[in-house]
Parts: sequence; structure tokens; C-alpha cells
Amino acid sequence: MNALTPLDRLRTIGLDELNAQAELQTRVDRKYILPRRDLPAVLLALPAGSEVLQIDGESSLRYASQYFDTPQLDSYFGAVRKRRRRFKVRARTYVDSGGSFLEVKTRGARAATVKERVPVAGDALDDEAVAYATDLLSEAGIPHAAHLADTLRPTLVTRYRRATVLLPAAAGGDASRATIDTDLTWVAAEGTVLQLPASVIVETKSGQRAGALDRALWRQGHRPARISKYGTGMAALRPDLPANPWHRVLTRHFSGAMVTDGHRPTSDTPSVAA
Repeated sequence: MNALTPLDRLRTIGLDELNAQAELQTRVDRKYILPRRDLPAVLLALPAGSEVLQIDGESSLRYASQYFDTPQLDSYFGAVRKRRRRFKVRARTYVDSGGSFLEVKTRGARAATVKERVPVAGDALDDEAVAYATDLLSEAGIPHAAHLADTLRPTLVTRYRRATVLLPAAAGGDASRATIDTDLTWVAAEGTVLQLPASVIVETKSGQRAGALDRALWRQGHRPARISKYGTGMAALRPDLPANPWHRVLTRHFSGAMVTDGHRPTSDTPSVAA
């Protein structure tokens, strides 16, 4: 059975309605990685009234992200070394609905992650995108922001299918949402491909109290894990890199990954929409 089959029983919801109900709330994010075979039982435990996002008749949508980093991997090492001021830059493509956006996530003096985004035409960063990244890195207090932004280059591509679920508010609480990512694929700049077809990543977004999906995951023995698509993917593809924050996830979930050597594409940037 397809791991997402239980979602077929849910009422569908549009993007505007989903955002109106859940996007602007203060949230706690929790990430889980679990065997794909375990997902149907978790989804069958969702409470009545849960809804699944549907766009143009599809509820399992293709996403692709091109991550950028400096030649010294300042973004990667900022996460590894838990620097107070760190950043992540990616161009995210919504493959099915269309559109690509440059997203800059920073962690500044108050340890608050901020995500800003602007439309981009492709995978490479033009002068306008570099200027935009420079401004955001500077505002977050990232040292040498202009130099970092100017030296950003394509480093890693991630591809996956994502389903988004809106869960009803519990008594005294707020509605929560969750994303479920399957068909997990990472592509290094030189073309090496890593796939985790037997795993899924679930991310819940709720208030201070755990949501219904968190509780369903806990009941079945799954606990939050430290995982970053960029950091964990880079560490899995580059065993020469330090990977302390993701050691447990790499050991438990990436040991059986499918890795194939690809061929360098005609340009230096892997296509995120492939």
C-alpha cells in the first residue's frame, strides 16, 4: 500500500484556507524520520476533521531545492558548530504548481530563525539575488555578509514529494499543520545521487503543546530527531565532513541509502526541476 493512502480519506483544503488557519501562529517545529512502512498506521490515527492540502487535484506535490554555500561551506559549518549567527540559502522550486523562490534563513543574536523569499528565474544567483541575500545576512548580523553572498555557489539539490495536513484544534489549543516528505533524494554538485526510498520525514508545526500527529507518532515509538535536509544530506554525501549534530540520524537512517554516481550536467548547476 502507498504510504500516503490513508490521506485519501481526508477532506481536502486549498492553500489560502490552510494559510489563514495555521500559517501565522507561533509554532514549535518538530522533525521525525521514520520507516515508510510505519507511516500508514500513524496517518490512520489522525483525528477526525483533519484535512489535506490539494492543489490542482494533487495532494502529493513535487518540491526541489537548490542549496547554495560558499567554497569554505560557511553555511554548513555554521550549523555544525552551532554558531549563534548562521544562515542557509536555497532556491526552492514548486515543480507541479510552478514558481521558484530564493529563500534566506538566518539565525541572529536572538536565535530566531527568519525566512524571507523573493522570486527567482532559475537555479543560479544573479546580481539582484546576491544583493538581496547580502541585505538579509547583514540585517541578521552575519559577519562578512557581502563577501559570503558574493561567493555563494550551488552545492546540493534536494528533491521530494510533500503532503501537507491541517489538524483541527484540540480543546483550548490551536490548529496545527504537518508536512510529510517522501521519495527523498539528494544530488551533490558533481552529480552523485543519494536516495532514501524506504524513509519519510515528518515535520509538525504546532503551539507550545504537542499536536495530535506528535502524539500519534509518540504512541508508535517515534521521537523527534535532529535532521536538516541540507546538513544531513551534505554529511551523507561527504563523509570527510564533520557531522556531529546528525550522527545519530546518519547511523540509524542513512546506512542503507542508495547512492549512485551521476554524470556532471552540461552546466555547473544541477537542475532542481529534473
